[in-house]
Amino acid sequence: MKKRHEQKLVVLSLTLLFLLNVPLVMIFDQEASFFGFPSIYFFIFLLWAVAILVSFLILKRHYE
Repeated sequence: MKKRHEQKLVVLSLTLLFLLNVPLVMIFDQEASFFGFPSIYFFIFLLWAVAILVSFLILKRHYE
């Protein structure tokens, strides 16, 4: 794997570590809901899906 791809994955991991930190996640712990889901669940699963998509795109470029 190229060094720049490894660096992008490390930055992605550190960003997720920051965004999934308890004080930041607790901001979304409200009574509001999106598409019928509580906002905290919506935030966590949307962030998780975006992280999977970004890591897929990074790794896809590596194997081409």
